[in-house]
Amino acid sequence: MRVNKKNIGIKTPKNKNTIFGLPAKSYTDNDFWIKECDTVLSNGWLFVGFVHEFKKVGDVQPIFIAGKPILIIKNENEEIKAFHNVCSHRCLKLVNEKKNIGKLIRCPYHAWSYDLQGNLKAAPHIGGTNNHKPKGFNFKEHGLKSIRIHIWNDWIFINLNGKAKKFIEYAKPLFSKFNDLDFNKLKYTATLDFGKINTNWKFLIENFIEPYHVQFVHKTTTNQPLKDHYTIVDGMCYGSGVDVKEEDSKNSKALSVSSKYLSLFPNFIIGTYYPNQVGVYLNIPINPNTTIQKRIIYTVDGSKMSKEDIDITKKIWWSVHKEDHEMCERLQEGRSSPASNEGGLLSPHWEDGVKAFQKLIIQSMKNSKIMKGKINV
Repeated sequence: MRVNKKNIGIKTPKNKNTIFGLPAKSYTDNDFWIKECDTVLSNGWLFVGFVHEFKKVGDVQPIFIAGKPILIIKNENEEIKAFHNVCSHRCLKLVNEKKNIGKLIRCPYHAWSYDLQGNLKAAPHIGGTNNHKPKGFNFKEHGLKSIRIHIWNDWIFINLNGKAKKFIEYAKPLFSKFNDLDFNKLKYTATLDFGKINTNWKFLIENFIEPYHVQFVHKTTTNQPLKDHYTIVDGMCYGSGVDVKEEDSKNSKALSVSSKYLSLFPNFIIGTYYPNQVGVYLNIPINPNTTIQKRIIYTVDGSKMSKEDIDITKKIWWSVHKEDHEMCERLQEGRSSPASNEGGLLSPHWEDGVKAFQKLIIQSMKNSKIMKGKINV
């Protein structure tokens, strides 16, 4: 697929109040998806998991993200590490399910085995019957291929091509938005696992960061008037916030608390719901039409919520998410129409975060050697 103004770039507006979004192919085209995996989802820090889910040494989680099989593991040093989930022998996918593998990762095909540091420890009969260490075969050169990783609080990030800035510099704009929050006191409370959603991952990000839809889509599940919202755009960080005059910290009827809804490019999402709650979303891009989503809920002061409060919180957030999922799936279906070829329009006031996100998508692809031709940003 040739990259040019016609098939990928954002249409140039005739005036500043007419802003076009990404064209339909950006959400549906498989060639675009392949290039997106090798640029947008590989250049920066990709969010892939939660530290608290790795309870014991030897716990592993295989994930398929950005078109690649990845393995996350907890080793003997209580460290979380990331590897490409393929055997060095015939490149078989090593681990197929979340489990504890003990002290060794063993390939089911020919029994090549690796320790929890990714070192190759055994290659049975590789040089012939009972010749397990043939002359000239260097075990040190054939371990698992590691992936650059960074742990921030409970959240696991990887950089697939190893070219991203140091995480502390990359995420600095996001850090600056939480000067009033002590992340060391966050306490895991609950998980909402939504499984597969029939939409492109970008729609889930875009939906989260713009407040324009809230009073229409969530009119019974939230009480956060549009007039009280504001938008945030700062480099790799964008989103919105809302200041509510009368807060309901129990979430007893509808979500009615001062909040921030922020994203770090490309797929990390965090929401703060003062005075008592943080929510972090894991969005795993599977293909152009499918994303897996999970939400983890934390308390902000280290306190425990009662079972009743947890049930209430989970129920309201499940409803809010399902309302969003319906909209995102319908956005995906709408991209099948030729009327969406030019990308639709964006509000210059409420959707400037969406515009910033989309420009980062295009810029990331434009700067890569993979992409040839002109792109209109």
